[in-house]
Parts: sequence; C-alpha cells; structure tokens
Amino acid sequence: MTGPLLTGRALVTGGTSGIGLAFANALAARGCDLVLVARDEDRLKSTADDLRRRHGVDVELLTANLADRAQVDTVAARLTDPDSPVEVFVNNAGKGVHSRLATDDTSEHEHAIDLMITAVVVLGAAAACTMRERGHGVIVNVSSVAGFNPQGGYAAIKSFVRIYSESLSLELAGTGVQVTALLPGWVRTEFHERAGIRTSSIPSSLWLDADRVVADCLADVEKRRVRSVPSARFKVLAWLAEHAPRAAVRKVTARLVSGRR
Repeated sequence: MTGPLLTGRALVTGGTSGIGLAFANALAARGCDLVLVARDEDRLKSTADDLRRRHGVDVELLTANLADRAQVDTVAARLTDPDSPVEVFVNNAGKGVHSRLATDDTSEHEHAIDLMITAVVVLGAAAACTMRERGHGVIVNVSSVAGFNPQGGYAAIKSFVRIYSESLSLELAGTGVQVTALLPGWVRTEFHERAGIRTSSIPSSLWLDADRVVADCLADVEKRRVRSVPSARFKVLAWLAEHAPRAAVRKVTARLVSGRR
C-alpha cells in the first residue's frame, strides 16, 4: 500500500487518558473515526462526547478490562469485524508495576502480564491477521525505553513488547501492514501517580508531553519505521541503554531505582 497509512477507523486501548487519549485526539484530528477501549464507562462516554464535539468524528465505545481474557476476546472480535474494519490499532492499555520481584505475592505481576503481554499478543494477532488479509493497516504497540534497563517487572514486560513488535513486523513484511513500537521515556500523565511511583528525583528536562510523544510516533509510522523513540534526548538515552556495557547500565539503573523508592 503506497497511500496514506493513518486513515479510516482507529481502535485505541486505554484511550481515555495519557498517551492513549493523545493518540485518540491526534487520529481524530486526521479525520479517523474511533473505537475507544477502557474500563471506566463514564469516562469513556465523556471522552467520546469531547472528541465528537472537537473533531466531528464517529466514536464507538467498548468497555473492557484487558486483564480479563474473555473481555480481551470481545475486543479481538471487534478488530476482526469485516463490516466495520479497523485500519489503525493502538495497543496502549497499561499500568505501572511497583512490586518487588522477590515477593510472596506475585498477583500484581500476574495482572500486569495479563494486561500488557497476553492482551498485546492476542489483540496484535487479531489485528495482524485481518489487516494482512486486506493488505493494509497499522499496528502501534506502546513499549518503553525502560525496557532496555533492568528496572523490575514493568521493564521486563516492555522489553517483551519491543521484541514482539519487531518480530511481528518481520512476519508482516511485504503485506502492507505497518508495525511500530513506541518507546517513550517519562511522559507527564496520571501513570506514575496511579502506580505509586516517586518521580521527584527525575529532572524536569527529561519529562515529555504526551501530545509531542504521539506526534513523533505518528510521524515515524508514516515513515514506516519499526521503532519510534520520541525526542532527541531519549534517542540518545535509549541508544546508550541498548549498546553500553551491561555492567554500566545496571550500575546506573540501580542508582535511579534507589532514588525513586
């Protein structure tokens, strides 16, 4: 497919706040109709009303907890509906993980894996298969630069999402389906507060705006890039985290983590 990539209907998970909401606004501004997926029905309705008013697009709502497999399957069925095709899929829903790995209670990690690995794989497969049959489509999976660092369960999950996205891109090469992994750094959203993560030690210069992150990502999608790391400073930090000696990366990460506890 040689035409514009970001057209048609877009489905965004976690689309009522943070990066997901920024994606919904940016895609609606491009004229994309939307399918928003989130857990909070009231917030979905108010977000949809605002998007319709501001952009004049159709907004469909799906209330779903993507840590629940049955509800994931409902969203997968929407992605594969031939009568109302989804051309752009943003796999964004996520949560912070603040529990230690050495713990008697691994429920928080299990929940995070269900939400940010199982759901990503199931929904990614559904979107990929139907888009491949049509010969076009876009899949954006939200990973993180944290996935380059040994920062606990969240980093391990986001490392998986990055490798999964690059692997899916290879599988779909030549089919007309674009897969891009978004690797943001620290973004000013509700994310850290909800996870109970201290951020006072993070320099203000490292914080990014969600709208800027999404604009950079969509520009990378249009350039058919497999990996999107918004901002020059995080491109440098991601390169160092990926290519520097692992002993040095672990030492720096240990200092960072200790400052956030």
